[in-house]
Amino acid sequence: MITPTSDVPEAGTVRLVDHLAGELATAGVTHVFGVGGANIEDLYDAVHRTGSVRCVVAKHEFSAVTMADGYARTTGCLGVVAATSGGGAMNLVPGLAEAHASRVPVLALVGQPPTGQAGHGAFQDSSGKGGSFDAAEVFAPVSRFCAWVEDPGSLQELLPQAMAAAQAEPRGPAVLLLPKDVQQARIPLPGRGTAAAPGVALPASTPGVALPAPTAAAPRVDSSALTAVTDILRGAGRALVIAGEGVAAADARPELAELARKLGAWVAVTPDAKDVFDNRDPRFAGVAGVMGHANVEDCLRRADVCLLVGTRLPLLARGGLDRALAATEVVCLDPEPPFVPGTALGGGLRDALRAVTGRLPTRPQDCPQHSGPLPSPMRAPVSPATGRTVPYAQAIAAVEAALPECAHVFVDAGNAGASAVHLLPAPRHGRFVVAVGMGGMGYTFGAGIGAALATGRRTYVLAGDGSFFMHGMEVHTAVEYAAPVTFVVFNNNAHAMCALREEFLQGGVRSDDLFGRTDLAAGVAAAFPSLDVTGADDAAQLREALLRSNTSGRPAFVALDCDPGEIPPFLPFQSFQSFQSHPSFAPATDSTERPGSKENSDERGVVHVG
Repeated sequence: MITPTSDVPEAGTVRLVDHLAGELATAGVTHVFGVGGANIEDLYDAVHRTGSVRCVVAKHEFSAVTMADGYARTTGCLGVVAATSGGGAMNLVPGLAEAHASRVPVLALVGQPPTGQAGHGAFQDSSGKGGSFDAAEVFAPVSRFCAWVEDPGSLQELLPQAMAAAQAEPRGPAVLLLPKDVQQARIPLPGRGTAAAPGVALPASTPGVALPAPTAAAPRVDSSALTAVTDILRGAGRALVIAGEGVAAADARPELAELARKLGAWVAVTPDAKDVFDNRDPRFAGVAGVMGHANVEDCLRRADVCLLVGTRLPLLARGGLDRALAATEVVCLDPEPPFVPGTALGGGLRDALRAVTGRLPTRPQDCPQHSGPLPSPMRAPVSPATGRTVPYAQAIAAVEAALPECAHVFVDAGNAGASAVHLLPAPRHGRFVVAVGMGGMGYTFGAGIGAALATGRRTYVLAGDGSFFMHGMEVHTAVEYAAPVTFVVFNNNAHAMCALREEFLQGGVRSDDLFGRTDLAAGVAAAFPSLDVTGADDAAQLREALLRSNTSGRPAFVALDCDPGEIPPFLPFQSFQSFQSHPSFAPATDSTERPGSKENSDERGVVHVG
């Protein structure tokens, strides 16, 4: 057990948490997101004392992680989350799993009971002793680095390791488990080569040296792999580029655009990377995969080579394209190998793009003619819903008309999300984020707040009512911190994607995922009198409310009713027809073959998702 600190500071020492908070500030961290508690309160106190790092208290630890995630995705910097032990710590896991799967750099600082209580029945003990589970074994699978800070002296080694691991390829979360007595322990005044703790002046001769470079040096581009890749590209007549989130993470948009110009290539994007290439550029082919555009498959079939840039091409991004990919040569530029057979070039993505582009002919080429990202026909609801509803296509058009070019957009899971990915062009100068790593509902409420606080930009959160009921009370956080977030909730009073699956793939014998009507706008307005809340009855009212929010500098909330039976542009649903009553979900007779039955389901025959 660490010797308790006294009320009188020992000369030449600082609290460990003060040193930790100072290192975060020196590394450029501006916000720490989390939920407090007894075993993390000392860190919150230290962060507050820095005067330069702002603590943001969330309503739930999952959303605190997604705030750090949104902060990281929009700034390119390390996001930081801090939580207490027990249930608070465990609530971090799904958010860290998303950051791990999506390669987002997040540092989680997790409080733990004092070391002397470990294994002796401590409240919220997760030391792995005395019959308790080991928190490190829980966090290790969803992190790139996980360690107990067992004594004060180890932090100066573990903190730089954790921060570097989070930002090295492959990026992802790092976790430090901090017992309360270790946090409170006093350590020698940081000397040369470290950042000063808050309120502690270093000698004039000691420059405040920051932590080691936040990211490890990118691996060098392999010369033989570079030659193989460029030989393939130079010999190809037509090329389709499919670009992924890695382009945004590497800040390599200009390099991608230059490569596309030199190749004369069409450019498609994965569902989570709409913002990595100008959606209005004549080369833009559309979104690849299950929420994408038919033009991408057409271009792929016409191409001699498919060049993957910043994506391994997971199932959501290649759904419906496997046959065309099998008949096309594939090249991949990414730090990790692709999920499809092809010639891979690893190393840092920007370096790889520049190296490949440098070996191509200097004269830019026009891309061949193509139809562009024409929207798929939106299927009518299986039957009209009761009351006035706004079709997704009209709602997304209203969002597009109001969306500032410098705004960020965070799109949640579900039918509304699929419609937004398919229909809404990304803003030219902002992020368009879809968390497809784990695809957890409710991700956007925290992530949008983290992005807005980090950048000060208007941020749109597009989510369904199912996502709202999971983590929508983070609206309270947005109000408390005056975050410039516009929450747009598409309310179909259902888990509609699940309801459609039950109707068309399971015989329509249950209606568990259809709910009674909820007036979200009225409820939110009553809960937050200072918040600008609108219940939009049509697309025009939606657009008007969004335009008003753009100029307010504060959060806003808009809800509109949608039909749970409207079929979104989602590949597994492409065979669904609108011949059945809704919401009764009458089962098929023996003589009627359902479009989603085993015999002809496009989901089973083409792609299975979710």
